[in-house]
Amino acid sequence: MKNNPGNKAITYRDAGVNLEESQLVKDNIKNLANKTYNSSVLGGVGGFGAMFKLKDYDNPVLVSSTDPVGTKLMVAKLANDFSNIGIDLVNACVNDIIVLGADPLFFLDYIATSNIDNEVVQTIVEGIASTCREIDCALIGGETSEMPGVFKEGNFDISGFIVGAVEEKLMLTPNTTVSQGDVLIALPSDGLHTNGYSLVRHVYGLDDNPKPLFEYIDELGETFGEALLRPHLSYYKNILSVKRLIKGVAHITGGGIYENLPRVLPKHMSAVVNASLWETPPLFDLIQTKGDININEMYRVYNMGIGMILISDKDNVSEILNILDESFIIGEVIPEEDQHLIKIINE
Repeated sequence: MKNNPGNKAITYRDAGVNLEESQLVKDNIKNLANKTYNSSVLGGVGGFGAMFKLKDYDNPVLVSSTDPVGTKLMVAKLANDFSNIGIDLVNACVNDIIVLGADPLFFLDYIATSNIDNEVVQTIVEGIASTCREIDCALIGGETSEMPGVFKEGNFDISGFIVGAVEEKLMLTPNTTVSQGDVLIALPSDGLHTNGYSLVRHVYGLDDNPKPLFEYIDELGETFGEALLRPHLSYYKNILSVKRLIKGVAHITGGGIYENLPRVLPKHMSAVVNASLWETPPLFDLIQTKGDININEMYRVYNMGIGMILISDKDNVSEILNILDESFIIGEVIPEEDQHLIKIINE
């Protein structure tokens, strides 16, 4: 097919897609991913499919999870700081599979954008790769997609997908093992992690005026933006060190304690949580005060300083507390009183 005489040939770049920049990004990602590989990786980034050989398990159960970082991305964009977003993505996924006792095996990422910004993508993937290396999890593949028209100029989204494995006999099965009187032990969060950012943006009007992000807050010891962008913590090594001593684990994400703790309780069981047993981090107090938000709503949106809740028999509590220095008791399992409703007292 010939072009019309005198007309310039149309290219994909004219439609908003830069193939050269895209290839450069993919080459950079491949180099970062290679540093996470171990002997189980048979084919990684670059092929149509990545291959991973499952080894050292007798009767493995595969455990998978997928997660984005939500509108924390928009706060990162407003603050022009993407340094922790890759860390957020991996740890949000890792924490969801370790509640079953699984070890992370491999990770994939998906970055969809209006136009590829090589520097931003590089920063995010560096965070993904470094976090994967820390837990011997291979960044085995992914996709970077440039979609002008689907996203507004400069906007993008990312998602992660993780696969782990656990010996079937070593799985954490709280729905069959947790009983009345078991103790709830908490591990602290490092801020909002990856939930509740739409409410923060609304309360502070950040989309129209991002200046509050750059203000130093004495109570926080850092700027508001730095506090909001603290990374989602990984609890993998914590859980690994006490796995033999616990019955179950709840990852406290969106929906807070109210929605996440019931997911690991047997039918006809509930729990009472005493909020006076820990000090809510000042970041949550600032958000609540600024927005005049009801305390019950805060507990339904945010983790309120609790990143994980471990469930243990009373006999193992002392040993767990000794192993996990930052852990503390926050409540106990009780018979169900009102449709599995979690009771939070002394809010």
